[in-house]
Amino acid sequence: MRRLGFLLRPSWLAVAVVVLAFAYLCFTVLAPWQLGKNTTTSRANSQLEHALTTEPVPLTTLLPHQDSSAPDDQWRPVSATGHYLAEAQVLVRLRLVEGVPAFEVLTPFAVRGGPTVLVNRGYVRTDDGGSRMPQIPPPPDEQVTITARLRDPQETIPGKKPFSENGFRQVYAINTEQVAAFTGVPLTGSYLQLVEDQPGGLGLIALPRRDNGPFLSYGIQWIAFGILAPIGLGYFAYAEIRARRSERALDEQAAEDPDADEPAPPMTVEQKLADRYGRRR
Repeated sequence: MRRLGFLLRPSWLAVAVVVLAFAYLCFTVLAPWQLGKNTTTSRANSQLEHALTTEPVPLTTLLPHQDSSAPDDQWRPVSATGHYLAEAQVLVRLRLVEGVPAFEVLTPFAVRGGPTVLVNRGYVRTDDGGSRMPQIPPPPDEQVTITARLRDPQETIPGKKPFSENGFRQVYAINTEQVAAFTGVPLTGSYLQLVEDQPGGLGLIALPRRDNGPFLSYGIQWIAFGILAPIGLGYFAYAEIRARRSERALDEQAAEDPDADEPAPPMTVEQKLADRYGRRR
């Protein structure tokens, strides 16, 4: 045990704590974070791929009640007949379309014999690069039938509250709960995004690219780092033990043979480190 006593020195204890804490974070925070993002992305891609080959179904089959949501059917095409509630229209700020600032236009849609659902009619580019509010064509007044895709609500942005300016209600994210509270119009949990050539449609919002991204490889990397960090600590501890054993053997040999040649001068710190862990390349 005396040979391992150096591991109880403050410097070694500090290194051990840092390495173990890093490994713990790799396994419990960093790797699950990236793997969770990969799971979410893969799920969204799977839903989108399935939706592209599915025919539209009546909205009320997936959102039968006012408090309904359809998180397992995102991107699923649906059709609905009803009328727009133009007086409750809301704009989504800080959107980019092909690098140009734009607003997305949200208008509640009262489904005949069903719930009221929020509809993303599309985008309008801003005037003068975003300095002026654009002209927004109003939705039809009469009853219409629309086809759209189901979407999950977005998370609200902390510190970014809805507000009204120049007669326009504005938000920073498409969160149906927030929009319902802002407009006073009850809305379903899921919202709709219009497909092309629909009544009330504006600039068509393109579908996302089906790409899982690098999240899986990042998650595996964090797991590898969590494994390698303790192994590296063990290697340096073993190298230290081996070096101390070698020094002790030399000291014992010198004590047993007093007539031996004059001992070599003591090594510098850099030489000791090179002897323990290898020289720099």
